[in-house]
Amino acid sequence: MDELTKVRELRADAPVPDRARLAPGRARLIEAARAGERRRELWRRREFVIVGVVAAVTAVAVTVSLLVGGGAGHRVQPASSPSATQGPRLKGVSAAEFLRRAADVLAAEPDGTVPGAKQWVYTKDAREPLDEKRAKAGGMLGPEQESWLRYDGTATAGPRWNAKGEDTGKLTITPMHLENGAEGDDRSPREMYRVLAALPADAQGTLEYLREKNAIADNKGESQAKADYNEISVLLNAKVMPAKGLASLYRALATLPGGELTDHLVDTAAGRRAVALDYGRTADAKLGNVMRDQWLIDPRTYRIVGMRMVSGDQVLGGSSLVATAVVDEAGDRS
Repeated sequence: MDELTKVRELRADAPVPDRARLAPGRARLIEAARAGERRRELWRRREFVIVGVVAAVTAVAVTVSLLVGGGAGHRVQPASSPSATQGPRLKGVSAAEFLRRAADVLAAEPDGTVPGAKQWVYTKDAREPLDEKRAKAGGMLGPEQESWLRYDGTATAGPRWNAKGEDTGKLTITPMHLENGAEGDDRSPREMYRVLAALPADAQGTLEYLREKNAIADNKGESQAKADYNEISVLLNAKVMPAKGLASLYRALATLPGGELTDHLVDTAAGRRAVALDYGRTADAKLGNVMRDQWLIDPRTYRIVGMRMVSGDQVLGGSSLVATAVVDEAGDRS
């Protein structure tokens, strides 16, 4: 097998290889290692299994190095629909102003029904950027992928592939133990929901609460703002999120430096028009590239509908949400 070629094929799913990027992906790495699959999955980011979990994590870091040093990526495109001007006013609006506005809307909404422990969270994601070659290839390298995760974190499920990389129509269900620190930094959707539901309404209170919990250990020498962003960014990817908890995260994020709001809606691989909010700037000293997390936000609901890594106007990788639902059985979609 030519591992480097395989890594390059999966470069669209490569995360920034710091603790906040790698820790939440460990659950998916374990799943793939046990099932013998070579496919990516999302809690926070992606994986490529070569030999076991350790090799998979290493491959993620290698992917980023190849990605930053090579391919041109895909440009961030403005929304192409004639109705793309609909939605919130973005021109002349700062990231902090947008986040506070979104928080006010969300804080007024009910949180909805909390899933049962034995229910599953179904997600269907589109890979960013949408690659026409992948779209035609289908199979494990197809542009859209589905997954199910039990709300209590005791199992995950995904399509079962045959030797030709074709979906058999059956599911592979893998036992997991995400709660109470059994899988390291990873948390179940239930645990993440509980943290979000407990967040204070104000920005400073939220930051203090997250610093006390310190779910993602701070990297030596990093600033408090960077540590705060790492904590917030993991929770922004929670599979089930109370509206008031998301409002608290937005208010806290609005106080951090480095946010930039694109002044127009952008198109995503999932076929949505979304607000693009950039945060988490990092620079590679050798390559001179600056990479950012770009959060994709629904302009009507203010919910997170994707996240991708960008450098300049190039989309380097990530995913956007096609569909999600809380269901009673793995394999259900609604």
